[in-house]
Amino acid sequence: MEFLTNQTMIVPEDIDEATVEDTKAREYARVTELARQGHLLRLWRPPAKPGEWRTFGLYRADDEQHLNEILDTLPLRTWMTLKITPLSPHPYDPAAKKA
Repeated sequence: MEFLTNQTMIVPEDIDEATVEDTKAREYARVTELARQGHLLRLWRPPAKPGEWRTFGLYRADDEQHLNEILDTLPLRTWMTLKITPLSPHPYDPAAKKA
């Protein structure tokens, strides 16, 4: 099953820059691993307000509980608010017609 995620990260002001950079490096390593495993399909960066980071993600998981387990392994998860939208195939999807 595929899911669209809307992730917003706001780093608390009392977090030092070294911790932020370390967390971002660990996040990169983890999303790379999730992509190799076939869970993370795509990422996009929508507009964000000053002081926040936003990401739209397309993920694949068995169900929403499994997706939450996957997302809980992201190092930035502690600073993240999250909206999850389950996706189902659309009968007019041009990509499906190519298959």
